[in-house]
Amino acid sequence: MQIHANNLALSAGRGPVYGPLTFNLDSGLSVLRGDAGSGRTSLLLTLAGRMKHDAGTLLVAGLELPRQLRAVQKLSAVAGFSGIDSLEESVTVGATLRERLAWLSPWWSVVRKLNDDAVAQICAPIFGGQPIPAASTLIWDLDETEKFLLRIALAMMGRPKVLFVDDIEQIRNSDSRAIVWHRLAAVAAKRTDVVVSASSLDAALWEDLDMSPHIIDISVEPKGTDAGSTAADSAAPGAAVVHGIDTDSIETTPLHELIKESV
Repeated sequence: MQIHANNLALSAGRGPVYGPLTFNLDSGLSVLRGDAGSGRTSLLLTLAGRMKHDAGTLLVAGLELPRQLRAVQKLSAVAGFSGIDSLEESVTVGATLRERLAWLSPWWSVVRKLNDDAVAQICAPIFGGQPIPAASTLIWDLDETEKFLLRIALAMMGRPKVLFVDDIEQIRNSDSRAIVWHRLAAVAAKRTDVVVSASSLDAALWEDLDMSPHIIDISVEPKGTDAGSTAADSAAPGAAVVHGIDTDSIETTPLHELIKESV
């Protein structure tokens, strides 16, 4: 699935959020890298059809946004977004999955309580060789790897064509993050494209992956750059560098306000 953005930009009451940005994303595993304040989260939500841009053009799988916003929402899923797919820690894994299953099922369906086998069936494609928690396990008893993989499993229950994952660095432990990268690569290998936002490049963690991520860098060009050099000089091999706006003096707008303004 391809994504084409041309001079894509979004502004809010307090100033620019991201852009203008021009880039192309192809199938597989992609990384949108940007510094803090570069609008990574808002950009991902725009690509997923959850937020409307106000300048430029955007095509996702041949669908024009925002005109075909609902169609893009149906073919995409999001995971790792604070305040959007956060887990309720006082409930069990089984109840969490059951709620998502009920949401996806026809209104007349009866969704019964999930046992360990049902939980394993849903989670196995995402967890891979990682231990799958029991249905009765409370969310707050999961470690950070299990919680993040569960969020991905919940997103994948809708069988999306593309999965957007925000802020991979919220998984602070590098060993845990390596596991998640491997599982995201496994998802991408099974024909669900994956786009991940990050503030840095986990090149060392990608060495053992079966595929090399395609990198789009949306950071601004470094100040004081010599005339003969560009931001591409410090980018990872094969990376596409996309220059955005200078966000140093811009006040940010809370994410819930942006979503309210855009949808």
